[in-house]
Amino acid sequence: MKSMLPIVMVVTLLSACQREEAGTPPAEPTTTATSTPMAEAPAPTPAVDDTAAPAGPVTQASFLGYGDMKLGSTVDEARAAWGGELNGAPMEGTTCHYLWPKWITRPADFAFMMEEGKFVRYDVGTDKETAPGGGKVGMGIDELQKLYGGALKASPHKYTQGGQYLAMDAGDVAPTRLVFEADASGKVTAWRVGLSPQVDYVEGCS
Repeated sequence: MKSMLPIVMVVTLLSACQREEAGTPPAEPTTTATSTPMAEAPAPTPAVDDTAAPAGPVTQASFLGYGDMKLGSTVDEARAAWGGELNGAPMEGTTCHYLWPKWITRPADFAFMMEEGKFVRYDVGTDKETAPGGGKVGMGIDELQKLYGGALKASPHKYTQGGQYLAMDAGDVAPTRLVFEADASGKVTAWRVGLSPQVDYVEGCS
């Protein structure tokens, strides 16, 4: 009688393989990675145009002077600081005179007072210039006082009936003074900044 051992072993091995296959968990399904959409890049910051005119009113007027022209400097220093042509010259026998830019047709609108060889004051009679602190020709007295917080001291105008001078010192900023002139209707007609006593001259150099 032939031995049944080989057959039994084959059957046993086949059964074991089947059990192993049945017990093997199915492979994880392969998933295809989806790419996450990239966040949109921020819009580039627009370049700053440094040639554009600055917004808002621009003024070179200050308690120290006008632009690079410093109150108290010599006439030559003031002319050099202006850097352009200035009309005007002292009359013989006088110590006070005005200089003004060549494009000014009426010196009362904008001019620089020189006395004893020094730049001592500048006068403005047009709304194209803004005084230190924001005052301008054409403003009302109430508006002006509100703008300066009541710091302006009023006094009667010497020549205009009902008119006023409104003045304030620069304080620690400079040894200078700001003076507005207002007409009888309460409107600012002119202003000036300068050293004492010249800033209080009510007739200019005359």
